[in-house]
Amino acid sequence: MKKMRAAAVLAFGTACILGTGASAKTVAHPQAEAQALDLAKKAIALRSVRGPGNETGKVAALYKAALVEGGFADADVEITPVDDTAYLIGRWRGSDPKAKPLVISGHMDVVEAKPSDWQRDPFTAVVENGYLFGRGASDMKLDGTMAIAALIELKRSGYKPKRDIVIEFSGDEETTMKTSGIIADKLSNAEIVLNIDGGGGLLDEESGKPVLWTWQGAEKTYADFELTVTNPGGHSSAPRKANAINQLSAALVRIGDYQFTPEVSDLTRAYFTEAAKYENAETAAAMRAFAADPTDKAAIATLTANPATIGKIGTTCVSTMVNGGHAINALPQRATANINCRIFPGHKPVDIMAELKKVAAEPAVTFKDVTEGSIPNDASPMRPDFIAAVNKAMKAVYPGVPVFPSMASGASDSMWFRSRGVASYGASPTFSKDSDDFSHGLNERAQVSNIAPGISYYLSLFTDLSK
Repeated sequence: MKKMRAAAVLAFGTACILGTGASAKTVAHPQAEAQALDLAKKAIALRSVRGPGNETGKVAALYKAALVEGGFADADVEITPVDDTAYLIGRWRGSDPKAKPLVISGHMDVVEAKPSDWQRDPFTAVVENGYLFGRGASDMKLDGTMAIAALIELKRSGYKPKRDIVIEFSGDEETTMKTSGIIADKLSNAEIVLNIDGGGGLLDEESGKPVLWTWQGAEKTYADFELTVTNPGGHSSAPRKANAINQLSAALVRIGDYQFTPEVSDLTRAYFTEAAKYENAETAAAMRAFAADPTDKAAIATLTANPATIGKIGTTCVSTMVNGGHAINALPQRATANINCRIFPGHKPVDIMAELKKVAAEPAVTFKDVTEGSIPNDASPMRPDFIAAVNKAMKAVYPGVPVFPSMASGASDSMWFRSRGVASYGASPTFSKDSDDFSHGLNERAQVSNIAPGISYYLSLFTDLSK
């Protein structure tokens, strides 16, 4: 599917630092840590994949049982079936019923995994060499169970939140996102959303030490546009100037050569300023120059030439599929193509499609928005309360590690909240090496060492934003 884990994606050159020397500092919470790992292993064993045999509902039942046993009222943890999946909403009631709730957001479903392709059964959790292996280990069953265990630990400690704390898990984030939209509607009165399926930290490849951590405050809007040219056709021995394939091809070339106006937001400016510290000299200079002046042609040229940075400086649209003709000896009667766009926050798909139509400059080409499972959304504000809480939580467990915002090119449940005017932030405490990123791929894994600092991080963040 088009969706990927919305973690920070950074391109590091050969001049990348060797880590900060920082290591996790945590107060032990052995009961919560053991529960997080145990729940994650049980959740991984449940094949929560869309289609026949979907066990997302069983994951929901597993999570509800843990929450109720941990002190949540049974009536306050609801599981709602939808088609072949389900979603869960659990509420810890605060002392001030007028205060808007803090929402902790995640998902229970995973992408398909064929056991014959894996080194280990993807639906049998295995802990080996410091890693938890299995489908959903990194996306995002371990993050989900760490959050559950942290909430239960807060209850165990006697903490009393002022505002309601709501934990919710969608059941089809990896596919149609139907439950994601339903949940956002139900919780549209939220004060703030912590999406624990976004953001994250980077570990150095050699030392394994934390290099940096980013929170995700925006994501680009996903869109698919279908381009079509129809023609009367005819015998290939009698060519006509109006040829559906040629007309479509010419339009696609113009679109491929086009660059949308580069732009910067407060969030991406902060990202470029901080991320430049970890890049090679050329890229770093371009990042700083672009952050200072988004019309700098030299900076734009450098960042555009790099696949890892071009998507961060504006909207991108690329051809992804093409189909045309009906016989090798006939003039084509029809030719179609798909243009996939990742739209910079603040723009609507209808406006981007109109811009593409002008660029194509071919009256015979018709455009149609065929996007599924996405909705336009703007960036979340740079809220001081969230930034202070997340900086405090990360500093407590990973002192000295740089913390700054990022914008994701993938799609997450955050977009459904943002589209309804609710600020949502990707805030997963999980760190990994680039070489360990197997989300949606074979042999997915997550380092078990994330659990202890992750629990402490969640305890701090959940407390500060709910009191």
